[in-house]
Amino acid sequence: MANPPQDIDINTEDITPLPVQATIISESEHPIREQQLDREALKVLYRLRDAGFKGYLVGGGVRDLFLGKKPKDFDISTDARPGQLRRLFRNSRTIGRRFRLVQVFFRGNKIIEVSTLRSRSEFEEDGEGELLASNNTFGTLEEDAFRRDLTINSLFYEIESRTVIDYVGGVEDLNRGIIRMVGDPGQRFSHDPVRMLRVVRHAARTGFAIDPATFEALQEHSGELMLCPPSRLRDEILKDLRSGASKPWAEQCMATPLWLTLFPFYQDCDQAGRKEAAQLALLRILAEIDRVYQSDTQEQPVHIDEYFLFAALLLPWAEVHFKLPGERLRGPQFHERFSALRDDIGQRFGTPFNIPRMAKERISTLLINLSTLHHAGNAKEHPKWLKRKSYYPECKRLYDLYLLGRGISVTGIAIEDFFGPAAPMRGEGGKVEVISAVQETSSSSRGRGGPAFSNKKNGIFGLRSKRHS
Repeated sequence: MANPPQDIDINTEDITPLPVQATIISESEHPIREQQLDREALKVLYRLRDAGFKGYLVGGGVRDLFLGKKPKDFDISTDARPGQLRRLFRNSRTIGRRFRLVQVFFRGNKIIEVSTLRSRSEFEEDGEGELLASNNTFGTLEEDAFRRDLTINSLFYEIESRTVIDYVGGVEDLNRGIIRMVGDPGQRFSHDPVRMLRVVRHAARTGFAIDPATFEALQEHSGELMLCPPSRLRDEILKDLRSGASKPWAEQCMATPLWLTLFPFYQDCDQAGRKEAAQLALLRILAEIDRVYQSDTQEQPVHIDEYFLFAALLLPWAEVHFKLPGERLRGPQFHERFSALRDDIGQRFGTPFNIPRMAKERISTLLINLSTLHHAGNAKEHPKWLKRKSYYPECKRLYDLYLLGRGISVTGIAIEDFFGPAAPMRGEGGKVEVISAVQETSSSSRGRGGPAFSNKKNGIFGLRSKRHS
């Protein structure tokens, strides 16, 4: 077995001191109070202090508290190394490849993530077009601040003196409502293009304006976004779709080259003269998804499967490109259209974002069956054979989103349908689930996976129960 990775030290003699003076904001000058911090986060901070280490609340937690919001996560940075943290917190584990984090576990599935302060090595690189390297080293508070992406996420709250420590002008940007990159935005985007998505994300969630220099660099480097690993882009998009702020996220993206960089197939809507209609429909759909996610609580968590979210994201494009659900599709025409839809989604959406095969199948199934629901009668009076289908509820929800997007309905979808884990759709074997008028065999007549026995003398398929043998 290979030896576990050792904590990396850096030679402080090789580091040129940074001529930056931190701004220390006292408790009387900022709105953060200790009682607003999560109890488990306080436990971690005080145990670090008692063990002789420095501990700071960092990132989004400080930003949200400063803005009067309740943070979703309370992340902590410290000068303690991962090995020291593991010895200090027995209820913990180490995760991460490029840079190791320690997760501290508490009752009720509560996790506090603790990271060691990082060096400024990547920020100081001058290489053009080099993606983010894996040479993470541990550093100082100042270096860690300059390593972070946005100024508003580069603040530290120090528990002992109850002060906010600011090296990058983050407090001023919070007060002014500005999203600004730390350092040179063009260089930072070249090193890690995903940062452009984070700029748009935080502008959408806060309602802040993007700093002109940051916006200009974003426009210049937007094409580099697709250099990132497809699975990483997929996960970033899912974060925004599940954020409760997907509509403002999409609006921000549409105002930049990022939208067509991510989803170039939406140019089909532009070429068909349906650009504004498609955008309006998508924004209405995302606003409804946001309404569902904004109802999320710890007692009743919201769960929407990623294939449903992607189907909703693709719906206005599929409507234009495949004339769904307008055309009535039957028999061979249905299967031909489904094959074309599945292949197109796989090539133009599945490959760029590394979408799993089964998810692509389900996205295609949901979209193609919009036609069946649309032509099967009034939405409130779908025939009983259709309502009995196991996959009808999800197809109906997507159809409701379609009606909402077109402005035909204002009812929306029922939030309670998304509480708790969603029931999986059938078709795990990869077969397309086609809604048709053919009735399914009742569950009572289906086999249970073994041979069928009968009390009749000749049995079924020649098999008889033992008592008739």
